[in-house]
Amino acid sequence: MQYVVYVHLMKGILYYISLSLLFVLNKLPFFVLYILSDIIYFLVYYLVRYRRKIVRDNLVKSFPEKSLKEIKSIERKFYSVLCDYFVETIKLYGLSEKQISKRMVFTGVEDVNRMLSEGRSCVCYMGHFINWEYATSIPLHFNPENVVIGDIYHPLENKRFDALMKKMREQYGAEAITMANTLRRIVQILKDKKQYLIGFIADQVPTWESINYWLDFLHRETPVFTGTEKIAQRTQAALFFLRYKRVKRGYYTAHFELFAEDASKMPEYGPTNRYYELLEKEIKENPELWLWTHNRWKRTRAAYEQHEQLRAEGRKRLYKNDDPSA
Repeated sequence: MQYVVYVHLMKGILYYISLSLLFVLNKLPFFVLYILSDIIYFLVYYLVRYRRKIVRDNLVKSFPEKSLKEIKSIERKFYSVLCDYFVETIKLYGLSEKQISKRMVFTGVEDVNRMLSEGRSCVCYMGHFINWEYATSIPLHFNPENVVIGDIYHPLENKRFDALMKKMREQYGAEAITMANTLRRIVQILKDKKQYLIGFIADQVPTWESINYWLDFLHRETPVFTGTEKIAQRTQAALFFLRYKRVKRGYYTAHFELFAEDASKMPEYGPTNRYYELLEKEIKENPELWLWTHNRWKRTRAAYEQHEQLRAEGRKRLYKNDDPSA
């Protein structure tokens, strides 16, 4: 009991120390934060070597046609952009609507408005392109009635930090929806006779239990989520891909690319296949902007088949134990 209280106390102290540090950093101008980013880059890349093996392996296998020199160049640019993402996210909290509108410019908005005006909800497929946190400013570019604008996120383990991140993501009017509550929330939106425009960062690694489809992505057989597709098809939503560009340090554009006016008219896995085609194209055009530290290919087909075999054996044993005639 004393140990639990001690751990809880230490977590609380660490939170308030971190919060104080973040508050101080948040008040610094961007040019100072970018100097800090350069320092962090040197430490993370050359000294700590944070996830260098994962990044190098991901890049080499994703771009077999590139030389080692080209791979290293992408690698260094990626770590530099990643450190910029860190300081930009710190600065994002409390950033005025005028400032964020200059730093994140959206195009293709007219296509989204057209779909909404026709009474169709919109699913916006996104990837882990830096800086994806800036996409939470989407509501500043729309003013439709009866439309809920939101983004899906995975809650942090630390509840205090999770509440802070949630507040930051909702500061421009978006609704932060947890992954576990996605379908329930969308059903409620539709019950309330409203539409939705929701962003899904859909390129994450699915859990073993949620794997039901594999495709070729960046030269590797890849397990993917299909939940976004199922929600879109069930609700007859229009499908968009958010295409990112980095104009210069701290300034981005994001284009809404319409690829289906009605998801329900596409074949099974059609939306998912198209999303990954667009995602791969975008990664090849701007490789330094994608999150290479993410261990995207940690689940292999062989490991999945072994996992499924163990699950099947476990179900057989459970059935046998529950069978009174056994």
